[in-house]
Amino acid sequence: MALAVEAADFAGLAKYGLFGALGHQEYLLRAQQQLTGLYEQGLEVHLRVLEAGDFEDYCSALGLDPRAPAARVAYAGDPELAGEPFVYAGEPLVDLLPVLLDDHRARVRMSVACAALLGAVGDDPTGQRRMAAVMRYVTSVYLALAEGAGEGCHLLTLRCHGPEDGEELTSAVDVCVERGHLHPAGRDAEAFCVTLAAGVAAGGEGALLLHGDPSAGNGDGPPDRSPDGPPDRSPDGPPGGPRPGPRVRGWALAGGRLRPMTAHEVFDELADDAARGLPFPPGVVPQPGFRLPDFPGAGAGAGGGGGPLG
Repeated sequence: MALAVEAADFAGLAKYGLFGALGHQEYLLRAQQQLTGLYEQGLEVHLRVLEAGDFEDYCSALGLDPRAPAARVAYAGDPELAGEPFVYAGEPLVDLLPVLLDDHRARVRMSVACAALLGAVGDDPTGQRRMAAVMRYVTSVYLALAEGAGEGCHLLTLRCHGPEDGEELTSAVDVCVERGHLHPAGRDAEAFCVTLAAGVAAGGEGALLLHGDPSAGNGDGPPDRSPDGPPDRSPDGPPGGPRPGPRVRGWALAGGRLRPMTAHEVFDELADDAARGLPFPPGVVPQPGFRLPDFPGAGAGAGGGGGPLG
């Protein structure tokens, strides 16, 4: 089942008569009733977001009339679009819709990154081997970041683009570690790894930031021993003083290779993010990134992974 989750998409699709005379809220109420009925019958329902522009492009590509009920059914059930199913588990729509939207956006990021990755490595047998090598590498990087982050729920953000007017790719994932165990992050983790793989394979430029768990103060991650960073501080801060904010560590992606940033570079990257409209973390403690795995066969660099294709 495809749901018009956002009001703008509902309005864009209503012109095709898909919803009759229903308003968006009444449509969602009817959808809830239908989903509840199917769930109570023991039927497994797979959901995806009905997005106006995407639906119109789909119908145009396949020569379908967007006004025809069959077009909406085809869009909802097309396995090339759906990928791994999002299964309805009986949740109220008020709780489900934000999760479904997040899943949809991760799918979109992953689709764009996959296209960039394929463009960088090619689709011949050699390209497939390169892709497998890059994916193994970025998986090792992701696990190293989780291990270095330490206990708590941390945020990884990534932006990267190709060296020649490449489209900027962005991704973010929550990395939650409890008692040394990394909790699965689902589609967001997949999207993050594919996005990083695209940047690495294309010899791209960008930045990767690890935002420490705010509730953990400055105690997350390994201790800072880099001459470029600020001196180590107690997790509780100076006696009688305020508790320090979370650490943010960073790595620069340059020519498809990751290297740790200095504390000053991390601060500058946060400032650039703020200029792009992202909030500047209050009380943040910028610190250098720790060493990440080198790409196999690339040799040991000055503290980061090696790009596999350069």
